[in-house]
Amino acid sequence: MEELQSTEILDREILEDARKKAYRILKAADETIKAASGVWEKKTGETLEALSAKYAERRKLAAAEILARLPMDKRRAKAEKIESLLHQAVQAWYAGLDRDKVLAILKTELKKRLAECSEFFDTGEQVRALVHKLERAEAQAILQAVLPGKTCVIEESPAISLYPEIILDNRLVRISASIHKTVDFLLREKRAELIGSLLGTAAFNMEEVL
Repeated sequence: MEELQSTEILDREILEDARKKAYRILKAADETIKAASGVWEKKTGETLEALSAKYAERRKLAAAEILARLPMDKRRAKAEKIESLLHQAVQAWYAGLDRDKVLAILKTELKKRLAECSEFFDTGEQVRALVHKLERAEAQAILQAVLPGKTCVIEESPAISLYPEIILDNRLVRISASIHKTVDFLLREKRAELIGSLLGTAAFNMEEVL
């Protein structure tokens, strides 16, 4: 009987000892987890603060860059708008010309260029005339006026411009006359006058033009 009681007491002691050990292990694990969580939370907080400061600085730099670039962008937008208006005005001018005026411009321009190098076309060599946006009869009339008595072979030139053009070509030289050159001259030499006519003093005031 005493032996049985001793066994029961021993079992209780073993269980109690095991319970205490388990408690200590669980408590240590809990403390470890709490300590690790504290470290993790601290690191996470520091990381978030660093990221927040980093992106705040990036936003500041981006805002400064945008503000610095804004005047340049406004000037570029103004220049593009004026350029578009100029081309529209020139196209409207061309659309308003009657066909005889267009042909007269081409003939005048061709005569000017021939006057500077007429010796290259006095060799008796056949002249080739490349034409673009011109009827054959129109080209023949111009050629007879600028090169009387000369035989010219008329060929159509691939589309390289929105405007009529005529090119004289032989083995020695090539000259051309085109409405495109006249348009370029107007846009280059008469630019200020055209802008003033189109926009007045607003051309020099960015806020009014944009």
